[in-house]
Amino acid sequence: MVLTTASVPDQDKVAYWNDAVSRTLVPVEVAPRSDGPFDGRIATDRLGYLQVSTVEADAERVSRTPELIARSPEALVAVGVQMSGTATFVQDGRRAEVGEGDLVVYDTTRPYSFDYPQRFATHVFQLPRRTLGVSDSDIRQVTGNAIGTGDGFGAMLLPFLATLASSPAAGYPPTVADRLAGNVVELFATLIAERAHPGGTDAAAPSDLVLRVRDHINRNLGDPDLSPERIARAQRISVRYLHRLFEGEGTTVGQLIRQRRLEECGRELARRGRTAPTVSAVAQRWGFVSPAHFSRSFRAAYGVSPREWRNLRTTREDLGGAPTVSR
Repeated sequence: MVLTTASVPDQDKVAYWNDAVSRTLVPVEVAPRSDGPFDGRIATDRLGYLQVSTVEADAERVSRTPELIARSPEALVAVGVQMSGTATFVQDGRRAEVGEGDLVVYDTTRPYSFDYPQRFATHVFQLPRRTLGVSDSDIRQVTGNAIGTGDGFGAMLLPFLATLASSPAAGYPPTVADRLAGNVVELFATLIAERAHPGGTDAAAPSDLVLRVRDHINRNLGDPDLSPERIARAQRISVRYLHRLFEGEGTTVGQLIRQRRLEECGRELARRGRTAPTVSAVAQRWGFVSPAHFSRSFRAAYGVSPREWRNLRTTREDLGGAPTVSR
């Protein structure tokens, strides 16, 4: 999609441009820095959940205010690549002078402003914040800064982003587009982590997050809709990053949910009581929707059916011992 002021009457160009930028990116206020006829062009494409836009316009000031944020509450992170001209960028109390080739990271849920003193061109990459898999505190450390691309990771990133922005997404099959979007997300996450932790990423952060995920699972085992997608949303990380966290845990998130549910079912079925709950009631209490599926999963894990487990436990306790079951 391409929107341009070229054929718009001079008296309507500024209003048209405000609407075009706000609809394409996020609601903002655009104020030209000169009194003459305004010229602007914005071209937008999508790669899966990644939106890629190129903005070329005359000198202007762009502001994102709390009132405008309230109109579009979706949490997006944007990366701007300054292709020509300069800008002064302000967010989170920090002010950055952005030169040609510099990158800036900004969060659309907090106020910011760009001041372009002359005609400029910039690429803007927008993506849902949850897909990044980095903490809010790390994002806050990176916003309000200009990231140079003369060397290091930025030097590698700049030509890739410039090429991606100039290549029509329509030329990629959907599966390739989704894969490209995922690669861009990984690169942005690496960029943010590198800038937020210049001495190396915080080694404790992933393990702390794993502990939080395990705690979330333990507190929500009875929810039949508990899933990696819901866990990632609750922790404000991407599903991709959630699965990556558990690569070194010897299990997957789905397997951990099933294992913990079976353990709690096994404990409850083994309790002795005058009014013991039915097997199906125990299964339902711990998140199993299908009794048949629960029975198959229980037998696969413990080598006996839920009823056999209960009977074996009762018999062993009557004999003064504990059940011994192969797993």
